[in-house]
Amino acid sequence: MYEPIRTKSVHTVAGTPSSDFPHRSREEELDIQLAGHLAALLAVTDEIRTVAPSADLDTAAERLAGQVTRLRGGSTPVRAPAAAVGEALLVTLHRRAHDLAGRALVVAASRADTSAAILSAERMDAHAAATGARELATR
Repeated sequence: MYEPIRTKSVHTVAGTPSSDFPHRSREEELDIQLAGHLAALLAVTDEIRTVAPSADLDTAAERLAGQVTRLRGGSTPVRAPAAAVGEALLVTLHRRAHDLAGRALVVAASRADTSAAILSAERMDAHAAATGARELATR
């Protein structure tokens, strides 16, 4: 009823290495993912700094940039000047930063990167506190 397959499968057979394309290890994939989350968190932190500058945010931005540079093997993150946002968007930015820090924390914990995990947890706490304080002020 069915004609047998006469050509090799386009998929590789399990257990046979293919040299057609480069493979990355799980650790390399996690490094890439963590660097992406931290770079996104850095971008949001820079946006928040334009509206509400503080020494804490400046320090956090430098630490985030250092972690991204470390994870990318010395390549510094691109830091474009952020456009000014209104005070009303500040709570939204803090929530976004909190979510990004949470994602970074999950990946950092998965790859057992203590320094990135601590930084992510600290940023989660800071953004949660800032969100709570801003929401209370608007009530």
